[in-house]
Amino acid sequence: MHIKIPADRIGVLVGPTGSVKSALEEKTGSEMVIDSDTGAVEVIAGEDPIMAMRLAEVVRAIGRGFSPERALPLLEDEMLMLDVIDLSRICNTKTDMARIKGRIIGKDGRTREITEKLAGVGISVYGKTVAIIGGPEQIRIARTAIEMLMDGAPHGSVYGFLEKKNQELISSSIGEI
Repeated sequence: MHIKIPADRIGVLVGPTGSVKSALEEKTGSEMVIDSDTGAVEVIAGEDPIMAMRLAEVVRAIGRGFSPERALPLLEDEMLMLDVIDLSRICNTKTDMARIKGRIIGKDGRTREITEKLAGVGISVYGKTVAIIGGPEQIRIARTAIEMLMDGAPHGSVYGFLEKKNQELISSSIGEI
């Protein structure tokens, strides 16, 4: 599998003295061949092709701005997935992009934090994308909240939506017990 990540994220993927790369390869039994000039990463499957696919998702997550620690759960929990929203499809100018990213992040990162907490996801705003790590239902909720912000909804309305969905998630998980 081939994944292309931004060149400035290669160092994060490799880690100090190759520690992150080694740890990921050891955990998955796969191998990564990294071209630090182009940002191309090739994942070569070991005995378990599923782990190689999960490793590819971790590489994509790191490429989209997540730290290795925040991307690692993608390896360990088969219910977690990575979803990437491309902001360039709605932003025509750099000013638009900065405004939309600012709305998603919020003052001092507060909106991103609230969305992460109430939807139960991890969010990274990097480059022209917003990446989300979570379960399918949590990603759907976070994506809806982010799209509301992109469409100009007031932050209060988005927080209200997130709180309502958070209560629904809590109720449904209590119902499963």
